[in-house]
Amino acid sequence: MDLGLSGRRALVAGASRGLGYATAKRLTQEGARVAICSSSNSIHEAAEKIGNGIVGFVVDVADSAAAMNFVAQAADALGGIDILVTNAGGPPSGSATGTEISAYLKGFELNCLSAIAMCDAAVPMMKDAGWGRVVAITSIAARQPAADLAASSVARAGLTAYLKLLARDMAPHGITVNSIQPGYHATARLKALGREGLESHIPMRRLGDPSDFGAIVTMLCAEQAGYLTGAAIPVDGGAYPGLI
Repeated sequence: MDLGLSGRRALVAGASRGLGYATAKRLTQEGARVAICSSSNSIHEAAEKIGNGIVGFVVDVADSAAAMNFVAQAADALGGIDILVTNAGGPPSGSATGTEISAYLKGFELNCLSAIAMCDAAVPMMKDAGWGRVVAITSIAARQPAADLAASSVARAGLTAYLKLLARDMAPHGITVNSIQPGYHATARLKALGREGLESHIPMRRLGDPSDFGAIVTMLCAEQAGYLTGAAIPVDGGAYPGLI
C-alpha cells in the first residue's frame, strides 16, 4: 500500500537508536525526507547508517529552547515540516516516595515539555500547509503507571493530556495528533533498566521488535490515517490488562 509519504518532510527526535531510530528508518523507506536528533554525537552515525539523505542534529530536547531550535533548523534543512515524531529517553527509575522533586522536574522537562516545545514550533507550519501529523512516542506507563518509574509515568501522563487537547484544536486544520504507548521492546533502554525475563509477562511471549514499532508510527503518519486523531495507542504485545 502506498502510504502517501513520498516527499513528506518528517522530524524524529531521540533517533540515534531504539524506537526513534527504527521510526526514522521506516519513514525514509516510505519516501519521506527525514531530519533526526539526539543528545549524542552518535546521531551522525545513525544518519549515515540510515542514509537516503537523512539529516542529523545534536540536540538535548530536555532544553525546551533547544528543542524548538531543532524544529527550526530541521525545517530550514527540509524546506518545511509535515510530520513530527516526538521522542526522548526516560529518566532514572524510582518509586513515588523515593523520587526527589528535582528528579520529577527533570523528568517533566525531558518527557513532557520537550514534546510540547517541539509541537509549539512545528504546528504553525503545519497549519499554514493545511496538513500535518504529530505522533508522540510515550510509554505504556502513561496508561498504567509503573511503580519503579514514577518520574517517567507522571511526565508521560501529563503529555498525553496535552496531546488530547492539541488534537481537538488541530483537527479543523487537517492535522492529526496521536501518541504511541510502547510496552517492552528490545532496546538499549530496557537493558539499562535491568529488565530481564519479561517475556513470560507478555501474552505474545516476546519483546517488541523496534522495526515493527517504527512501522506502526509510520502508518499513523500516512495519508490514509487522516481521520484518526486524539488516540493513545498501546503497543505492548497485549500486556496491558484494562479496557480503556
